[in-house]
Amino acid sequence: MGRVTERRRTIRIRDGAVTTRPDTLVAEEPMEIRLNGKPLAITMRTPGDDFALAAGFLVSEGVLGSAEDVRSIVYCAGATDDGGNTYNVVDVQLAPGVPMPDITLERNVYTTSSCGLCGKASLDAVRTTARFPIADTPPVRVEPALLSLLPDRLRAAQQVFDRTGGLHAAALFSEDGELLDIREDVGRHNAVDKLVGRALQQGLLPLSRVILLVSGRASFELAQKAVMAGIPVLAAVSAPSSLAVDLAAEAGLTLVGFLRGPSMNVYAGDDRIALHSEV
Repeated sequence: MGRVTERRRTIRIRDGAVTTRPDTLVAEEPMEIRLNGKPLAITMRTPGDDFALAAGFLVSEGVLGSAEDVRSIVYCAGATDDGGNTYNVVDVQLAPGVPMPDITLERNVYTTSSCGLCGKASLDAVRTTARFPIADTPPVRVEPALLSLLPDRLRAAQQVFDRTGGLHAAALFSEDGELLDIREDVGRHNAVDKLVGRALQQGLLPLSRVILLVSGRASFELAQKAVMAGIPVLAAVSAPSSLAVDLAAEAGLTLVGFLRGPSMNVYAGDDRIALHSEV
């Protein structure tokens, strides 16, 4: 798995017994995203799928809408003073005719593994106009019983989590509950960007007939990323934020939280959930 995991010496204490042994940890390294050679963002991520991560990030920023918008994505040689390549700097070159966004100090983004919005100048800066309005026609309809199965399917597919216990995951499922793609990362926002970036590279945007499931909570940013990719249903195993619910209601996104077995809360877009009782 290369740099996805690293080994570190650790002292283990179990029931008073002390042992020394190596432990497998998830790797976390910074990645700088450049756009046409100009610095745009730095994110703390788990190495792997870096080009998809950069592409997905630019979809969520409203810069990219299709694979044809990209001329190339490369690692930057000479990223260090001695001319070496750290494989931690990615440059996205836009195709001819694709407008370059205004990169100002306000838009220069530093993201951590827990929060992809740190450094945004204001809430208005992230209310980006979506290229793909959520327009699932006919509407996606999901049975609660099917939703209840998805967290276990997500967990079963988390290969790196089994070794480290330290990764978030995001997955795309079909309307019938088939696992379409899964990405793991130290930051759940990065995992979603990797999914969206891979979909862009494969010409699959907008993702108008899928369910996005994320481990952990559903933040405003994750709701925004779902909206920007045209995803109609976002489910999370933990709580949403109030802004995530507000955005979901405004954009027509179905937002499900606390998805744990047969229990779940539907915060917005309940028309896509096949309810069989009065609510």
